[in-house]
Amino acid sequence: MTRDSIATARTLNEALPYLKRYEGATVVIKLGGHAMGSDDGMASFARDVVLMRQVGVNPVVVHGGGPMINAMLDRLGVTSHFVDGKRVTDAETMEVVEMVLSGRVNKRIVQAINEQGGRAVGLSGKDARLMRCEPADPALGLVGRPAQVDPSILRDLAGAGAIPVVAPLGFGEDGATYNINGDTAAGAIAGALEADRLLLLTDVEGVKDASGALVTDLTVDRVRDMTDEGVIAGGMIPKTQTAVDAILSGVRAAVILDGRAANACLLELFTDHGAGSIIRRS
Repeated sequence: MTRDSIATARTLNEALPYLKRYEGATVVIKLGGHAMGSDDGMASFARDVVLMRQVGVNPVVVHGGGPMINAMLDRLGVTSHFVDGKRVTDAETMEVVEMVLSGRVNKRIVQAINEQGGRAVGLSGKDARLMRCEPADPALGLVGRPAQVDPSILRDLAGAGAIPVVAPLGFGEDGATYNINGDTAAGAIAGALEADRLLLLTDVEGVKDASGALVTDLTVDRVRDMTDEGVIAGGMIPKTQTAVDAILSGVRAAVILDGRAANACLLELFTDHGAGSIIRRS
């Protein structure tokens, strides 16, 4: 018996309490960053999701796709306009956004999960009236924020043994299609499902303190304090705000973790040391 096989057996043995703990739990995963840009990263993520489903967890995957959208806009010669550094999504841009998110990106993730033995189903927030949106900022055009989420289709899919993969698009009462920030969409869906966990995969280790050290355990109040102090800044602010909003909407805990790390989701759910920065209500 090799040392590696002994270590594997020990890991499985230690995971048993966590496997029981999460049996039947809903876990919403925002997929973005490195895992989406790498074939190996995508395959590894897909295996993790299939394993989660196999042991009784109900994963819901919500994805982004900004770099892919930018590449397609450049390829098609669609000129973009910006307000305060943010892209204005007009009708022409929205056609490309929907084509990339609901088409190329969504189906790539679905295929990766299915190739690993899962039963993934791709949809967007427009399907089954999943996410009704309002304009996030009139100056940005068709950029929306979820005003109402009806997660019944996601529960139906999970009950049928499927893994939903959601593109961050929504519909407006005026019939318009809206582009939604992927983190925001994941947080809104997690809140509507009252998920046990919201996992936000990104390209950093997690939340860091003023000295640059990873903070593994946070409360909502501590996140607010660190934001007021300027410790949480830049691109980490919208991620922690998404986590806080989700928790206040009924999610048990949210985790910001490094999607570049192998098996990050499994490490977070099924080991005692977890991965990244977990945020709880108190």
